Amino acid sequence: MEGLKKRIKEYIEARGWTILENPGSIAKSISIESAELLEVFQWEDFPLEKIQKDEKLMGKIQSELADVFIYATEMAVSLDLDIEKIMNEKLDKNAEKYPVDTVKGDHEEYLRIKEDHRKNNK
Repeated sequence: MEGLKKRIKEYIEARGWTILENPGSIAKSISIESAELLEVFQWEDFPLEKIQKDEKLMGKIQSELADVFIYATEMAVSLDLDIEKIMNEKLDKNAEKYPVDTVKGDHEEYLRIKEDHRKNNK
C-alpha cells in the first residue's frame, strides 16, 4: 500500500496539482467516481457470473473502481492517514455492531440494527 500511496502522490505532484491540499475536492471526486461506478448498474443488476464472463463490463467496473480507490487513497495521503489502521478499526467497529450470530443470513436484522444506530447517533 505504501508504494501505491507514494506513486499517487508523485503523480499529482509531478503535474503541479494541488488536490492533496484540498480534501473537499477529493471527497467530491470520490463521490463522482462512485456515481460513475453505480452508473454501470443503472438499468440492470448484473448477476456475478455475467460480470465475470463479460470482459467489457468487467473492464468498465475495474476502471471506475480504480478511480474510487485512487481518490480515496489521495484523501488518506492528504490527511496523512494510515489506510490499513483506519480500515481495520472500521472493520472491528462493524464486527461489534453487526455480530455474526445476530445478523448471519438475516438481512432484516442487519437493517434494524442499522436503523437503530442512525436514530441513536443523531
